Amino acid sequence: MQGKILIVTGARGALGQVVAETALVRGARVAGIDHASSQTAASADHIDIAGVDLSDPAQAKAAVDAAAKHFGRLDALINIAGGFAFETVCDGDIATWQRMHKLNVLTALNASRAALPHLAKSTAGRIVNIGAMGALQAGNGMGPYAASKAGVHRLTEALANEWKGKVTVNAVLPSIIDTAANRADMPKADFSKWVTPQELAEVILFLASDAASGVTGALIPVGGRV
Repeated sequence: MQGKILIVTGARGALGQVVAETALVRGARVAGIDHASSQTAASADHIDIAGVDLSDPAQAKAAVDAAAKHFGRLDALINIAGGFAFETVCDGDIATWQRMHKLNVLTALNASRAALPHLAKSTAGRIVNIGAMGALQAGNGMGPYAASKAGVHRLTEALANEWKGKVTVNAVLPSIIDTAANRADMPKADFSKWVTPQELAEVILFLASDAASGVTGALIPVGGRV
């Protein structure tokens, strides 16, 4: 990661914070983009761009362009921004399907479209998306979420083929991530089986590195011990 310039979307979430912090420790410079509203802050190795709705193409482009301008270039985009909903198909609300598509597919799509012109100028342009193991075979109550993450999988594959030889595009597919929110939602679960944010960050940053130059279009399960 030494010298790499990364954008991390959803940078204030449980996973985004770990990915950004790990990348910084390893010598990267990081632009964190998040929907949370607060004052945008910047330093030599980090810029925090707040209050961005990545489901809006114009806002996504403005944020990505601001990051590229601040650092002078862009090497990798890590699309972590997203959301989750547990709702059965027949008893749920159509608005949930629309919200999952907006939060998971459109955020990754818009950020990627904005970043690709910058990434193509890098000698090692990378996009890493967050899919889901639960989208490989949707369970009870997982319909809206799984459908949206399946969209992320197909987006990953399409972009990998369209930009082959210029930018690599891959996705990691976590199971349940060990976060405070997930522990609160499932207090009786065996947390030791879940994948930790740090374990997931290791795979994400590998895919964003020079060492992953031969990997594109991959959907990599990172299931922990589930």
